Amino acid sequence: MVAAIDKAIKDREHLLVQAGTGTGKSLGYLTPALLVEGPVVVSTATLALQNQLVEHDLPRLATAVEPVLGRRPTFAVLKGRHHYLCMAKLEHVDEQAPTDTLFDDAPATPKAGQWLGEAGRLGKQVVRIRNWAEKTQTGDRDELDPGVEDAAWRSVSMPARDCVGAARCPYGQECFAEASRVRAREADIVVTNHSLLAVDMLAERHIIPPHKLLVVDEAHELAERVSSASQAELTPDAIERAGRRARTLIPQAAAETLAEAADALTVGLADVPAGRLTNGLPDALRQAVTLLESATRAGLTAIGDVKGDDPDPVRKQQAKAVLDELSATAQRLLEEDSFDVAWVEKSELGAGRRALVVAPLSVAGTLSQALYEDRTVVAASATLTLGGRFDTVARSLGLPVSSTDSKGEGWTSLDVGSPFDYPKQGILYVAAHLPRPAASGLPDAAGQELLRLVESLGGRTLGLFSSRKAASQAAELLRAKTDLPILLQGDETLPILVRKFREEKSSCLFGVMSLWQGVDVPGDSCQLVVIDRLPFPRPDEPLAAARSAAVDATGGSGFAAVSVPIAAVRLAQGVGRLIRSTGDKGVVAVLDSRLETARGYGTFLRNSLPPFWYTTNPDVALGALKRLGATE
Repeated sequence: MVAAIDKAIKDREHLLVQAGTGTGKSLGYLTPALLVEGPVVVSTATLALQNQLVEHDLPRLATAVEPVLGRRPTFAVLKGRHHYLCMAKLEHVDEQAPTDTLFDDAPATPKAGQWLGEAGRLGKQVVRIRNWAEKTQTGDRDELDPGVEDAAWRSVSMPARDCVGAARCPYGQECFAEASRVRAREADIVVTNHSLLAVDMLAERHIIPPHKLLVVDEAHELAERVSSASQAELTPDAIERAGRRARTLIPQAAAETLAEAADALTVGLADVPAGRLTNGLPDALRQAVTLLESATRAGLTAIGDVKGDDPDPVRKQQAKAVLDELSATAQRLLEEDSFDVAWVEKSELGAGRRALVVAPLSVAGTLSQALYEDRTVVAASATLTLGGRFDTVARSLGLPVSSTDSKGEGWTSLDVGSPFDYPKQGILYVAAHLPRPAASGLPDAAGQELLRLVESLGGRTLGLFSSRKAASQAAELLRAKTDLPILLQGDETLPILVRKFREEKSSCLFGVMSLWQGVDVPGDSCQLVVIDRLPFPRPDEPLAAARSAAVDATGGSGFAAVSVPIAAVRLAQGVGRLIRSTGDKGVVAVLDSRLETARGYGTFLRNSLPPFWYTTNPDVALGALKRLGATE
């Protein structure tokens, strides 16, 4: 891997590297990175990997190579502005008031008992932030221990869109976010995240320091993060907040039209069912969006440019930024571009969140244009081959399926294998005798199969389910039929649940999609991973459905081109929870017969998984689990 990356750098050729757990992947890309002139950027998808790089891998590597290089390599973490304390925002926040009152006509001195409950709790957290602000050197939220709620942090942090810039801010010289960018420009290796990398690409690469090498770890997540960064939405609450922020800066007529637009959007969202809008905006939503576009345009004209001699440039920039974002989203929705997908999103809890959302049909073109220019990209992950090939992931990352693109910039691939002996360490058991899953939830037959498997081992089971309903039904069944400790996602925070699962050898942990990637429990605490059904995207997932329909419209198979690759990545991530070290042993049990009986995509999905010893015989799986259970 080191040699392949070194060659890619010299040949200015992009590289896709599949490297499984335990291969030393991070050291494999960090080592050649130290020989690159100027900063090297490493982007990760998860906070866990970012922390591993900064707290463990990079310090060890810097110590090891210092005698060779004659100096100690430096590294820095680069996060979005909202991760850092904003002194300008902190100056104006009122510890006693709810954060939304920052832009309301709240009294300067609150009366006793005016804000109680939640506001009082948040106020205490803001006081603690004030005390921390006097000591912190970085202003990084992650260094605030114990932490604070999101609502409290929002009141003292500044999103990039609201920032007036260091030159016009009274606290520009002591800005923590700006200081982080200075450190990044001076470092040998800059560690960032996919979300900021996506924003940087969409902002024409003005955020992350210029660099010649970009390493994208957990690269299978990148396209989804870029899609999220390209997504926009309208909610009545957001429009109302914009009106409050801007009302002293815009004409009364524009403020009234904003209020009307919020009301109209509320009515429109109530009348339109949740889901993708396949025939354009319904009339009620179109009228609301048109009202909003008119009001925001008038408001932006009234506010004008933010100047250095403005009495309150921060407040003015915030008002302008939120109006500008709403205006851009409204125009985008009204254009009804064929490359965009729009849908209505509603909370399942009655009068909860309701939004009108728009997102790109595909981000492959964005990645093709913005990711690879003027730098070498190394994309690494444990799951880059689907069906045994790199082509599907390469296409999603904006690379041509052929190894040379139209600009003459080629790409190569490498599968470095794994230190694990999968056929000897693990069994992939598919319950082919079970009926094909139909209704949501956990079918009775699958529940009984789960019960037999767990009882044979005596716990030590990670259950990965397709829905909260299925996970809850499984937990209820096991609690009723066994004395094993059953941990269910949602009962406590995920870190606490994972810790209990690791420490209580006979426990079972059941949950949904976030567990498919977020659990790392090597050893005998996790020797059975159960997957209730193949993780195809739900039919009501708007983007997946739209992308599938677009492929169907061209004569292809949307299911094969969209749904199957999504399921392959998710399934590989879930299956990867079992073997985390060379001493691990266990069984992956898939309770969805289609993995065996669907000869087309079933074979493709199995070829996307590690080469476990494969069986459809329940007696073989139950026997192996009983032997594992007897070893304790």
